[in-house]
Amino acid sequence: MRFFLRLVALFAVAIGLAVVARYNPGNVVLFFPPYRIDLSLNFFVVLLLILFILLYVVIRAIRVTQKLPARVIGYRRHKRETTSNNALRDSLKSLFEGRFGQAEKAATRAAELPDNLGVAALIGARAAHRMGQPERRDIWLASIEDNEPLKTARLITTLDLLVDEHKSQAALEAVNELNASGTRHIHALRLALKANQQAKNWPEVLRLVRTLNKHDALHPALSTRLRELAYDGLLSDDSHDAESIARLWATVPNEDRIKPFIAMRGASAFNKRGLHDEARAIVEKSLAAEWDVRLLPVYRDAAAAEASPELLAQIEHCEHWMAKAPNNAELALTLGTFCFKQKLWGKAQRHLEQALSDAESPGTVREAHLKLAQLHEAIEQPELAAEHYRQCALATML
Repeated sequence: MRFFLRLVALFAVAIGLAVVARYNPGNVVLFFPPYRIDLSLNFFVVLLLILFILLYVVIRAIRVTQKLPARVIGYRRHKRETTSNNALRDSLKSLFEGRFGQAEKAATRAAELPDNLGVAALIGARAAHRMGQPERRDIWLASIEDNEPLKTARLITTLDLLVDEHKSQAALEAVNELNASGTRHIHALRLALKANQQAKNWPEVLRLVRTLNKHDALHPALSTRLRELAYDGLLSDDSHDAESIARLWATVPNEDRIKPFIAMRGASAFNKRGLHDEARAIVEKSLAAEWDVRLLPVYRDAAAAEASPELLAQIEHCEHWMAKAPNNAELALTLGTFCFKQKLWGKAQRHLEQALSDAESPGTVREAHLKLAQLHEAIEQPELAAEHYRQCALATML
């Protein structure tokens, strides 16, 4: 509809000009001695119009010619950008598909454009790493070391790949550089946690676990296991003496001290250094909060001296626990061991035999036979003692 309206307007203008030109009697004289040219006004107007059009065409051609080099450069740049962007998309697609060789080749093409070099280098580094080519990976990462906007991305990628390669020291260097730049987001903390775990830097592992727990960034089961590994590594360090192990245990939060595994490792560490009173207190507090049979062997190792109030207290604790777990072989073995040490022969024999009848693990059977053999020796029953020693030896061979 708009086209027809324009066509009608054009015809109207043409008709108007034709009518005006028909009734226009004017003329134009061009005098250039000795020449004189007479022209009608209408013809002169047409000549001016033609001259304007020719001049416009010439000027337009000159301007287009002047812009042609820039347009050629722009066209080539646009072509390079299109090719590089397509290669970048192909490299990402191949990386996610697991086609790492194709991903690195496409990243090489994408890196020809300086604007895409950074992202292409990160893709190429990951692809080379997945193909087991650490030299090419390091070359890719080194190519963007001076790229400040991509510093965090480069460090995170470096840390992720080094952790995957179990190069803990190099990964920790990347962690330190990240910390210096102020990067504290969740993924960086998780990678730092893995790097410190591989380096067995247990104090830092505990700190990172607490930080991630505040952000609900760790599964509770994983958080518990990591704390257990960290405390196990710290408490099993043979370089600690009695004083340093006490100082270390003082740094453990109260909610962690009563966890069975941590309490077991702590009590074992105190027993190893002759601090049996502290070991008993740790086990008793943990068992009061949560029953766990794994604590009973270290509780036996922390037995107090014969006829001491502490040993009697241990017997009372075991009798109290027996009311809650009457058929527990480990508990019966523990109570029998304490009664044997207190020279309560009948009571000790009864509980040790109960432990032997309820036992399922070879270790419990072996220890129960050994204690019974020692008991029968103490009460001068060598035949029974010899039989239990023989059964203990057989259980050792299983």
